[in-house]
Amino acid sequence: MKSFRKDMKIEGMIIRAFFSIFLFVSAFYSCSRSNSSSGKPEENIPHYDTLRIAFTGDILLDRGVRKFIEKHSVDSLFRPEIDSVFAANNFVVGNLECPATSIVSPINKRFIFRGEPDWLQAIYEHGITHLNLANNHSMDQSRRGLADTESQIRKHGMIPLGYGTTIAESIEPQLLAETPRKVYLITSLRVPSENWEYLDSVPCVSESSIATIESQIDSLKRLDSKCFVIVMLHWGVEHVEVPSHYQVRDAHRLVAAGADCIVGHHPHCLQTVENYNGIPIYYSIGNFIFDQKKPINTRAAIVTGTITADSASFEMLQVEIENCVPRLVEE
Repeated sequence: MKSFRKDMKIEGMIIRAFFSIFLFVSAFYSCSRSNSSSGKPEENIPHYDTLRIAFTGDILLDRGVRKFIEKHSVDSLFRPEIDSVFAANNFVVGNLECPATSIVSPINKRFIFRGEPDWLQAIYEHGITHLNLANNHSMDQSRRGLADTESQIRKHGMIPLGYGTTIAESIEPQLLAETPRKVYLITSLRVPSENWEYLDSVPCVSESSIATIESQIDSLKRLDSKCFVIVMLHWGVEHVEVPSHYQVRDAHRLVAAGADCIVGHHPHCLQTVENYNGIPIYYSIGNFIFDQKKPINTRAAIVTGTITADSASFEMLQVEIENCVPRLVEE
């Protein structure tokens, strides 16, 4: 009987030991799967042999566009050929020319816009990956509306650009990709904001000076001489098809500092395209989703870029906007 109990005791110890080992292995396996599913940052970074990126002009979700959406849908703003262009690019960057928020807190200015945050979902589903906030309408519904817009953009799967809770954060260059080489995007509002003070440590958009952008480009190039830097500026004079003297001067300064491409918007029309020392300068690519109906405002463009480890090329696709909806123009 004692031998039997002793054997049972030993057997119980063996079973408990085995069970402990089983629990340890299971926990380790579960932890490994958890780490694998969450992934280390470097494991989740896509690898591109060729990076393709597209830029659109101003996207408005209010006024005439609001009426269009309420009558039709957000999806109706995107034609199949536009979807095809976006699908062919790894990143699509648009300029969101209004806050997208449920917060109604208008500041004192002439033109005040607001889009519904739920409409951002369709914009994401049609291929837009980044939305620029460094423009003169992002603040139309106050700092609370601006901060909520940034949150809504992220909630709906896109990346906001030119925004921060401090000035330093708002002007930080955005690393778009690590491969085929590092590609950065720097964005800034370069026209006066209306009844909006540029203060630190509160929600704001980038209002970087040209000198600051020059310094940023220089720093990036010193760290990595092969990196590719795109500068996107909200600047110029509205409804004027020729860039102003200050646009040309500043663009040339940025090229001299090492900018590899410059894309602009704000005038609500197409402006001159310049190749300066081999660098493309799109002074203004006009509107994209907008309700203005004059011919000068309905002619626009999508700029597409192809970047490899040692080369880059850009192309401008002509767009015509009909009843708020952009369509490609066959040349």
